[in-house]
Order: sequence, then C-alpha cells, then structure tokens
Amino acid sequence: MNFLSNHIESLIFCSTEAIGIEEIKSCLTEMFEAEVPIEDIEQVLFELINKYEEDIYPFQIYKIAKGYQFLTKPAYQASIGILLKQKSKKRLSTSALETVAIIAYKQPITKTHIEQIRGVNCDYAIMKLLEKELIEIKGKSDGVGKPVLYGTSQKFMDYFGISELKDLPLPKDISSEENTIGNQSEDDMIGNISDLASELGIEE
Repeated sequence: MNFLSNHIESLIFCSTEAIGIEEIKSCLTEMFEAEVPIEDIEQVLFELINKYEEDIYPFQIYKIAKGYQFLTKPAYQASIGILLKQKSKKRLSTSALETVAIIAYKQPITKTHIEQIRGVNCDYAIMKLLEKELIEIKGKSDGVGKPVLYGTSQKFMDYFGISELKDLPLPKDISSEENTIGNQSEDDMIGNISDLASELGIEE
C-alpha cells in the first residue's frame, strides 16, 4: 500500500489543480497496466489526509469540489502572501509601474489620457497590467468613440496591502489635506511617480 500511496501523493503534488479520484485511477491504471480499485485509492487518500494534518507539515491535502489538492495551512498564508506580493512587484517594468501609478491616481482613465500624461504609447504596459489582473476595465467614456476606461482591481489592492484607494501613499510633497485620489494636478502626479514607486516598493 505504501508503494501505491507514493504514486497517489506524487500525482496530487504535481497537479496544478485539484485532481479527482477518477483521474487518479486513470493514471494508475495506465501506469500499472491493471485496474486499481477505487476502494484502495480512497483508503490511501484517507491516510494521506490524516498524515498531513500533523503540525509538523505547513501544508495539507484538502478535499475540495473537484478533487484533492495540496494547499498551505492557514497559519502560513501571511508569509506566502508577502512572497507573492514581492514577486508581483519585481515583475513590473518601469513602464508598467508608471502606467499603474497613473491609473491608480487618475482612475477611471482612458488609454489616450494615460499616454498624454506619460508621453509614450502604453499599449504593452496596459496589456501586461491586464494580464496580471492589477487593472481592469471600468466601463466606457462618454467621449468621442467611447474609449475604454481603466481602473485598479481588487488584486491591486490585495498585492499592495491597500483596503481603500485613499490608503495609497501620497507623493511626499503633496499634502493629503489638499489632494485626494483623482484630484491631483497632472504635473504634480507626473513629477512624483518615482516617489509612489518608492513608497509601494515596486521594483523592475
């Protein structure tokens, strides 16, 4: 049974999403060129779940809707969240950083307006930010051609530990009493994008 357990444990570990019993059975049947009883698989899964409930393991096998999956235990989610946040920050290019800073402070905003502020084409930066789900489409402008409006997403808030937009760090020389998000002059905001980057800790 230990031999079977190792194979089942490996399948769960390597799967990028929850793996069901039928899928496990299919893999094992092909591997051993023989039918593996569902009862044996269920028994192994029961034993593995109990095994990883021990406090010595920071992760556990969870039974969810689609099957079984290794997930970290709640006690370690804070440190993992920090790691994911840091990795996300490091993957942002300078172009993406400037673009997301402008969107954060001027949202909802069109691509044309972003490009007017930055002075360069923003197609690629916007595409990457959408891929990372740090920004999202908020609707369409009433202007000519009804261009798309962009704003920051909940994922942006989660990554940077922000519960509300007003929690965004204000550039050092802008008084919080005189300015609010979306209420700053473009000249002030452009001149302080580097300050925002420093405050958020975003790197290339």
